[in-house]
Amino acid sequence: MTFSQEAIEIIDGKNFAYLTTSMPDGSPHVSPVWIDRDGDTLLVNTVPGRTKQKNISRDPRVAISMTQEKNPYRHLFIRGKVIEQTQQGALDHINRLARKYLGKDYPWTDRNRIILRIEPKSVKIILD
Repeated sequence: MTFSQEAIEIIDGKNFAYLTTSMPDGSPHVSPVWIDRDGDTLLVNTVPGRTKQKNISRDPRVAISMTQEKNPYRHLFIRGKVIEQTQQGALDHINRLARKYLGKDYPWTDRNRIILRIEPKSVKIILD
């Protein structure tokens, strides 16, 4: 699935994403996350063993909601699945995300990171 220019503007901007995964009992778990993209896949960086990572290891389906910071009436909704979990390049990736969101390298000491690569299946954008 190819992102529209409007979707790319929201994803590439300094906009937080809310990642929804499924708990073992089927209930939703929502986490605010930093996000970016690699072509037409989305990348989220986390620590192995966190709830979201455990959930997607069991059920890779996810939903993502984003609101544009400069216009909170622009919404992006994505459904997809995690197609890869990798630690390769994860420390460089968290620094890239930190520069996007904080304007500097990642200031915390988590040395064990993992990238979740998400393939979108459905993308909906609301432009108000």
